[in-house]
This record gives sequence, C-alpha cells and structure tokens, in this order.
Amino acid sequence: MAQATAILRHEHEAVGHMLGAAEAAAGRLERNEPVRPEVLENIQEFFALFVDQCHHGKEEEIFFPALAKRGLPVEGGPIAVMLLEHEEGRELVAQLGDFARAYAKGEAGAGVAWARAARRYARLLSEHIWKENSVLFPMAEGILSPEEQNSLAAEFERLEIDKMGAGTHERLHARMAQILKEVAAPAAR
Repeated sequence: MAQATAILRHEHEAVGHMLGAAEAAAGRLERNEPVRPEVLENIQEFFALFVDQCHHGKEEEIFFPALAKRGLPVEGGPIAVMLLEHEEGRELVAQLGDFARAYAKGEAGAGVAWARAARRYARLLSEHIWKENSVLFPMAEGILSPEEQNSLAAEFERLEIDKMGAGTHERLHARMAQILKEVAAPAAR
C-alpha cells in the first residue's frame, strides 16, 4: 500500500496540472480571447471537490491530527500555516465560482476578475504545495512509522469515497485531461 505522504504528493501533481490550466485560461481571458464558460466552471469544480473536499479533507481530518498525536504542534507551527492557507484557498475558490457564473451570463469584467482570482489561487497553492512537499512531509516521514503511514493511506481512501462518492475521483481526473487539452489548444478566432 502507498504511504500517506506519497499519496498527498501524487495529488499535488494533479493539482499542479490544474493550476497550470487555470493560469492558461486566465491568460486567455486577460487577452480577451474566448474561453468556454464550462471550462471555468469545471476548473472551479476541480478545485472545490478534488483540492478542498478530497485533498484538504484528508489533511485536515486525518493527516494533521495524526501528526499532532505524534507531537507536532497545531498552533503556531507548520500545521497552523497549512490550515490558514486552506481557508485562504477556499475564499478564492468561492470567488472563482462567482466569477465563472458571472462570465457565463456575459457580465462585463467577469473574465478578468476570474483571471485575477485564478492567478492568486495558483500562486497561493503553488507556494503551499512547495511548503508541504519540502517541509511538512519530510517532517511527517521522520515521525510516522511505515505502519502509521499505511493506516493513514487506508483512511484516505475511505474519506475520499465518503466525501466525494465512488467514481468522482476518476470523473474529475478525466475532466482534468479534457480541460488541459482544451486550454493548451490555440484559441479559436
């Protein structure tokens, strides 16, 4: 079985791909190039479901408490920073949803507002992922036994099904592939 930190790192790779897609869509919007409203909505849905409910859910409900039990402080340490950044991310994802709906209605300025929020979210999450991969996960690997890592990984799997439902993970990854393909293609003129 994969270890908990390996699962979280692997999920970071998918998040990184979608952050790239969000930035590509933002670039198009900033250049006043068309982006299908569904693309903006699907990017936001990925961030809301996969990043927040699934990935951050695993960290907040399972991983961080396990680290706290092993002595890593929740207040004033790396866990506190991660939790604060999760909250900042939630606010930006909510903005992405609002701006995506406004863009779909044709509201002036909504595309540029979506782009600004997407760039702030991408910057926040990129830095957040670096902190977890470079600081928090190595700390965790030093204090969690392989058995604890395996147990956490099994809990991750249960949480994912409980929070998102069976098949949602696969659906989101398939949609991610479609989004990446669409935003990588040259804009239609």
